[in-house]
Amino acid sequence: MSTIAVHAERPYDVVVGRGVSATLGDHLGAAERVALLHPAVLADRARALAAQLGRRTTLIEVPDAEGAKTAGVLEQCWGRLAEAGFTRSDAVVGLGGGATTDLAGFVAATWLRGVAYVAVPSTVLGMVDAAVGGKTGINVPAGKNLVGAFHEPGAVLCDLDLLDTLPARDLAAGLAEVVKAGFIADPRILDVVEAGPQAVLDPRSDALVEVVDRAIRVKSAVVSADLRETTSVGKDIGREVLNYGHTLGHAIERHERYRWRHGDAVGVGMVFAAELSAALGRLDAAVVARHRDVLASLGLPTTYSSGAWDDLRAAMSLDKKTRGSVLRFVVLDAVADPGIALAPPEDALRDAFARIEG
Repeated sequence: MSTIAVHAERPYDVVVGRGVSATLGDHLGAAERVALLHPAVLADRARALAAQLGRRTTLIEVPDAEGAKTAGVLEQCWGRLAEAGFTRSDAVVGLGGGATTDLAGFVAATWLRGVAYVAVPSTVLGMVDAAVGGKTGINVPAGKNLVGAFHEPGAVLCDLDLLDTLPARDLAAGLAEVVKAGFIADPRILDVVEAGPQAVLDPRSDALVEVVDRAIRVKSAVVSADLRETTSVGKDIGREVLNYGHTLGHAIERHERYRWRHGDAVGVGMVFAAELSAALGRLDAAVVARHRDVLASLGLPTTYSSGAWDDLRAAMSLDKKTRGSVLRFVVLDAVADPGIALAPPEDALRDAFARIEG
């Protein structure tokens, strides 16, 4: 077990290890009522956790994946809290993947202007990305995560036992965010993947534990220094670095009506960002090729269908990372050497996309 401190406005710990969800009650303070949001697949686990807490617990089943992150589901959750009489001294728990923890955090942020929240992510994606950092939110037809709030959890409990039953395809998709951490900050992650991708895909392996722990440490360090994502310029880059691969990735998710896994879209988005970096004369071709090789070794897509550029380009202009009318990308000058490209030329964008069309 390891404990990773996040030094943000309200410091909290990310606890990583097997069986750590059993400590949930220790992180809920004096809350008398607990709302435990979960997808159907984790209903038995949710009931078991509720039985351990010894508190008045309201189990709220939410749709799986991005289907949970809608205004309608949010309103239903508020209704359940109202029916149960939740006060500002009570707490919300999110048990599930990144979509569930995003929703649960936003429920906590908005109910009575903010109640306590604890995340228990059940996927690799949730552990290394969505549950850490205090960003919460839902999707709207115009785009992903356009409505949300910063609301830091009281704790994040990354129970590695939950990965044992995670579908292999979902585990692999979550590793896209791990690979991202390797390219932007920690090359050791890339070395571990390249040394044994099959080991990294094994939920019981030491290799997976190492890269998950390292990716969480990357994100924890970044959000501790820049919780609210202040605007970056050139090489002066803060939390925005975590958006590497996400500008096109989010556009793909919207274009696919959220039927693509987030990690798959981000994987393609990283290859695009690497190609854009090269088109701008900032990145060596060998590093671009390394993106493709590492992602492909984990079974992740590295190309996207042709004929979609106009729709994707329009979606990127609506991305929450855009400032005014200026499109901005996190790019690389080398591994672990990120920067910002402001308003890249349209021909460079088209050329980069042409190189990932498949």
